[in-house]
Amino acid sequence: MANQSSESPKSNHLDDEAEKLGIGGHLAPEKSKDSYRQRMQRRKEVQNKRVGERAKEKGLILVFTGNGKGKTTAALGLALRMLGHNEKVAIVQFIKGGWQPGEVNALKRFGDSLTFHAFGEGFTWETQDRDKDIYLVSKSWEKSLEYLSNPDIKLVILDEINIAIKLGYLPIKEVLDQISRRPPVTHVALTGRGASEELIKLADLVTEMKLIHHPFKEQGIKAQQGIEF
Repeated sequence: MANQSSESPKSNHLDDEAEKLGIGGHLAPEKSKDSYRQRMQRRKEVQNKRVGERAKEKGLILVFTGNGKGKTTAALGLALRMLGHNEKVAIVQFIKGGWQPGEVNALKRFGDSLTFHAFGEGFTWETQDRDKDIYLVSKSWEKSLEYLSNPDIKLVILDEINIAIKLGYLPIKEVLDQISRRPPVTHVALTGRGASEELIKLADLVTEMKLIHHPFKEQGIKAQQGIEF
């Protein structure tokens, strides 16, 4: 069953009206200042109603997938936002871990509010040891379960777990079952290309990063500090 709940007809009507009114700027057809102001005033009224109707709160399942760059970066942006609200965050990196990424050094500054683990030893072509990869993924998952069951952790990031699932190192059924059992207001973000259809169906938010240009493939630019790691 999907996590999404159906919206009321009223909410759908407001969403349609908001889209019709648009976001303004030179996209709006009005030429006069008064007509433009009236459109934007109505847009504000509709937006306030839309926000007011959405009063529910719950822990979300957020998936960042796709072949484009930015999946881990998006999840870390959530971590930074959550830490800014003095909430606790836990990050467990699957697969990655063969190097010391810059985010580790940066996130250490948040002290006990942030816990970070990278059990992996790099990508499969670097480790060249399937049995060891499976063992390290199991250790990552074991640690993840500790955080997923801890109500004091507001956000749990399972970085590159989608890859571990895709490689057959973690059973998708177990992952879905365990993240569904987490405390009701704990958010969990799962990253990595090739997210399973089962996970996508369960998730509350799914963003697919689309590759358009990449300097490594197109220009022969190496992975650079502060950008890739």
